[in-house]
Amino acid sequence: MRPEGRNLESLEDAMAAVYRDKTPLERLRIAFGLWSSTSIMLAGLLRSLHPDWEDAKIREEVARRLSRGTA
Repeated sequence: MRPEGRNLESLEDAMAAVYRDKTPLERLRIAFGLWSSTSIMLAGLLRSLHPDWEDAKIREEVARRLSRGTA
């Protein structure tokens, strides 16, 4: 069961209002920042779990996970 029965993928009303007030470019910058941070953190995690993997393998696995297997 999810914490407090909430759907963790839905936005709170207050955050939805904040994003509504952003320009498309601002929303794109936020999305890219989130993607970039996630990519960096995931690569670090994979390096710690698989110290024997080459950088190319790390990049491939990061891409696979972030694309939900479509890459």
